[in-house]
Amino acid sequence: MSRPKVLYVPTEAHTQLVFRDEVFQRMLDLFEVDVNDAGRELEPEEVAQRVTGCEALVTGWGSRGLAEAGLANAPNLRIVAHSAGSPRFLASHEMIDRYFIPRRITIFSANGAIALNVAEATVGMLIMTARQWIEHNRYYHETGGWGSPDLPRNGQYLRGCKLGIVSASAVGREVVRLLRGWDIHFLCYDPFLTEEAANDLGVERVGLNELFERADHVTIHAPKLPTTDKVIGRDQLRRLRDGAALVNTARGSVIDEEALIEEAQTGRIFVALDVTEPEPPAPDHPFQYLPNAFLSPHTAGAGHCGYLKIGETTLKALEDCFAGRPVEGAVDLSRWEITA
Repeated sequence: MSRPKVLYVPTEAHTQLVFRDEVFQRMLDLFEVDVNDAGRELEPEEVAQRVTGCEALVTGWGSRGLAEAGLANAPNLRIVAHSAGSPRFLASHEMIDRYFIPRRITIFSANGAIALNVAEATVGMLIMTARQWIEHNRYYHETGGWGSPDLPRNGQYLRGCKLGIVSASAVGREVVRLLRGWDIHFLCYDPFLTEEAANDLGVERVGLNELFERADHVTIHAPKLPTTDKVIGRDQLRRLRDGAALVNTARGSVIDEEALIEEAQTGRIFVALDVTEPEPPAPDHPFQYLPNAFLSPHTAGAGHCGYLKIGETTLKALEDCFAGRPVEGAVDLSRWEITA
């Protein structure tokens, strides 16, 4: 019995980042894999030629968008397994409608694996920011004093708080899972979250303004879409409680940066950002001079655990697809325009 033919387009550097040796070898053993050995990213035209006769295509960070010619050359294609985050750049909405949906081609995304790392970072940033650890540390290093009289020694931290979660994305859901048992009341804003799904997740579904009004702290996990551009602005930020921690590990474009700077300059809230718009911030940016704004250089998604899960889940997606099983991590193609 012949093995399914797979075109693997990521570079060796990507492979080493997300695949354990034994996991990659298992893929080579189970499938007839045409591995990219060019030492660089393949261009769409090259992929279109090499995908001929393939039943699966594996992409990753750095891969180019697909050419329509490639889909036309691969009538037996059953799955595109993206061993990275968002797959939206791979195909236009027209290509989804013309090829993927009629031919029932699955698109898999390893977002769920990356979410493990981002959620871990989110929880850490929430605790760090709410408890103002960096400010306590800075005071000690600058003065030698043991505790600034200007910093609170008590407050509503993470345990027992009302935590606002903007978007029940893979990361948002993983944050809820990590914090179950912390006596937290979760408030969630997500226009696509049904009441039934909210109940299953264990969150209270609320409007965006209500979330900012009621939450002790807020964490943002909304995708970058036209509809989410600056969805959080002055009207929401002014509703935050004094002492609230606001964490964004999603996309910088989700927040109106000018409004955020103005609110942070009051000193009444504490902001932790792993993302900005653009990245990095411009030289001499106001964030640089705000002691209550803590920035990291878009590293929340990094970590051996989540990265190596990418390889594991990518292989599992291929195995499940060719075994006729449901593919965990398959993208809902009917919602391609809002896919994270």
